[in-house]
Amino acid sequence: MANLSKSKLLQLKPFLDEKVHLYNQFKFIATDPISIPHKFQKKEDIEIVGFLMATIAWGNRKSILKNGEQLCQILQFAPYDFIMNHSQKDLNACLGFVHRTFNADDLKYFMTALKHIYTNYGGLEAVFSKQEEGTLQTSIHKFKRIFFELEHQPRTEKHVSDPYKNSAAKRINMYLRWMVRHDNNGVDFGIWKSLSTSSLSCPLDVHSGRIARELGLLKRTQNDAKAVHELDLNLRILDPKDPVKYDFALFGLGAFESF
Repeated sequence: MANLSKSKLLQLKPFLDEKVHLYNQFKFIATDPISIPHKFQKKEDIEIVGFLMATIAWGNRKSILKNGEQLCQILQFAPYDFIMNHSQKDLNACLGFVHRTFNADDLKYFMTALKHIYTNYGGLEAVFSKQEEGTLQTSIHKFKRIFFELEHQPRTEKHVSDPYKNSAAKRINMYLRWMVRHDNNGVDFGIWKSLSTSSLSCPLDVHSGRIARELGLLKRTQNDAKAVHELDLNLRILDPKDPVKYDFALFGLGAFESF
């Protein structure tokens, strides 16, 4: 389906706004990876667990949530304290952890890299807030470079996507939505005040991509960085201040409705 004109795109807005209202509800998070960071109250705890959950958020949802619970146990239910004060011996708790291709060695490096970021860069928000353009895709690229400054196995790099390598970076865009976007529905956290919702990009996956193409919001057939940019432009026409809210509509239509 060809991309819609601006006028026809705006005709879709009431329908999509209705779906946002339907699916942007706290009752839907019980089976979603975001439910795990919702177990915490402290900013740093939320953003650390959120980052780890977004990293493993692919595959079977029950498996994601089960492994998320295991992550909380490894972190001794005090994520920030564990990250900042763990010893090499404490990292032995990671042994045996695996989620698909993300294994214990990857998790150990993630713990070490997170400590490096909080110690030397002022935390996750500070790294991402140093953006130089209208979207956060440059920030994601720079974050990955900083995250892998320490000695690591090359295989671990595949667990942090890079838009500059034409990745849709679905999971990290989802994570940024969680941290930056805020409304009164209580789904997203909105704890990163230094960033604007207008700079967020849609977490493009099989569900949101299919629906976006059905609706004419997306012409490109691959789910890659170029598709994210194309979808960004159209969603910003619908709502320039909060374009990523339409992730709820696109995902909901794809995952919960026979659209």
